Amino acid sequence: MCGIAGFTHRGRPAPAGRIETVTQSLHHRGPDQWGVHEAPDCSIGAVRLRIIDLAGGEQPIYSADRDTVIVFNGEIYNHDELREELRARGRQFRSRSDTEVVLQGFLEWNTGVFEKLRGMFGVALWTESKKRLVLARDRMGIKPLYLYRKGADLYFGSELKAILGHPEIPRVFSKAGLNSYLSLNYIPAPHSMIDGVTKLAPGYWLEWLDGRERVEPYWKLKFAPRGDTKIETAKEELDALLKSAVKEHLISDVPLGIWASGGVDSSTVLHYASEVAGQQLKTFSVSFQGRTFDESPWFREVAQKYNTDHHEFDLNPEHDLAATVEQIPFYSDEPSADAGALPVWYLSKMTRRHVTVALSGEGADELFGGYYTYLADKYAGWMRTIPRPIRSASRSLAGLLPVSDEKVSFEYKVKRFLTGSLLDPLEAHLYWNGTFTPQERAHLLSEQWHTRMQAPPNYQSYMELDQHWYLADDILYKCDRMSMAHSLEVRPPLLDHRLVEFAARLPENFKVNGGKLKFLLKDLMTGKLPDSVLTRKKEGFDIPAHDWFRNSLKPLLHDTITPQAIREMGIFREGAVEAVLRAHDRREANYGYHLWGLLMLFLWKKQWNAATS
Repeated sequence: MCGIAGFTHRGRPAPAGRIETVTQSLHHRGPDQWGVHEAPDCSIGAVRLRIIDLAGGEQPIYSADRDTVIVFNGEIYNHDELREELRARGRQFRSRSDTEVVLQGFLEWNTGVFEKLRGMFGVALWTESKKRLVLARDRMGIKPLYLYRKGADLYFGSELKAILGHPEIPRVFSKAGLNSYLSLNYIPAPHSMIDGVTKLAPGYWLEWLDGRERVEPYWKLKFAPRGDTKIETAKEELDALLKSAVKEHLISDVPLGIWASGGVDSSTVLHYASEVAGQQLKTFSVSFQGRTFDESPWFREVAQKYNTDHHEFDLNPEHDLAATVEQIPFYSDEPSADAGALPVWYLSKMTRRHVTVALSGEGADELFGGYYTYLADKYAGWMRTIPRPIRSASRSLAGLLPVSDEKVSFEYKVKRFLTGSLLDPLEAHLYWNGTFTPQERAHLLSEQWHTRMQAPPNYQSYMELDQHWYLADDILYKCDRMSMAHSLEVRPPLLDHRLVEFAARLPENFKVNGGKLKFLLKDLMTGKLPDSVLTRKKEGFDIPAHDWFRNSLKPLLHDTITPQAIREMGIFREGAVEAVLRAHDRREANYGYHLWGLLMLFLWKKQWNAATS
């Protein structure tokens, strides 16, 4: 795993030491080695975390004639297979690294190489004779790639800090990014929190050719459910795909482990890994001892079943949570409103003490229908047949339910569901995974900062929407930033694109069947995983934010979001943020997850000194 950075400087020399500075800003992503290449029109660099070919994969890597050079972030799981194909075509190799395979594949197939890659990646290739820069990002957006255009020049980096390392780039809040953030908890591509900075979309490549730019997709997922699919046939195909994907994701020249939550997704990864690993596996988990949402009984049962070398970290207020929270804005690049960032931080920190690579279960909920929001979408459809005044009265009555300190309590879910039933279906679906409703956002933001969030492109289903937005720009974003903060590579085998394409062909009732979520996956894993894992209720991987913001994290919250800080931010209506803080303190409402997003926004503003104009 690595980090990459670079910029074009057509017709002028690069500022002295600039490529070294922006490359080194990514040191945490690759502390083992770094290198840069400077040409008259383009400078690129990489930091490297050694995973494959520890001695021979130092970056940048050059073609034999040194005309083309590559910097690469990610892992290609079919690199051995591609290397043999390229050798048969006459290509010669000097290393075993997957980076050199991408380079040689590019020389052989041009941008056609990207559709041949199975893996996760952000890549840059510079060809001197053509004054040509090519960038690409993996199909699912597992690895990030930021962009900024200034005149005819292009800046890029694995993280936003590699862009902001250029002093000529202004640090100004993006109105579209801010409104998305307050609605969704994340900022979907192509937007970012900095005006003018964008993200290359997953599954796309970009060509900069002597100042001219072209962007094209090399992969587009087609949702085409097949009504003639038989359940037994689907189970057989899924079983084979899972076994193949997990086996490929275990390729590593360094120690490797599995993140185990005790849920179906991570337990499925562990099951197939145990079939092919041929040795005892290490597993890593986070517990919340003494809380109703603690998952330790399940992940301990799974660890025992597969005889793993198990490690766990108990996340509780006795740790210096505030000090950790204050570190997150530097590594998260953009403000991260997903409170799951905190347990992922601690999980990554613990895991890195033992291994350099971890496999995780990300993606199964979006592929196979694992979120309660999919049931809420269905039930809200029925609810909307009831006259709106009755629904409004029901929401008002629900407001009388006593406020609970539990992470996601019954009263919290009831209030969120009833509020969503008053929104249109798309707004409701986004709200259930987000925080502020459109009306709440309009009240919160000053008039000049509020704008209606752009509607997403047309999708056939909410699962398709979640794969394009929520998965890439929340779940995978959070996992990448928190793991790479500790120089840990995390691989999600369930997002092998063959599995993704398979899931897109499944009938809807193979995913959500009546009130059953992840129907096909659970049916396949029946008899393989403990029944307790298959039947337990789903717990979100985040923190008891409602409770902690009334107790252990309250001082940090109020010391950060002060009246002066709100005025200096310059984007909120007078008193609107204080009203949210006050209502939460007085237990008039549970705004814990809203406050996490606001806290991260204020800490991020302080860290990166972004301006509002």
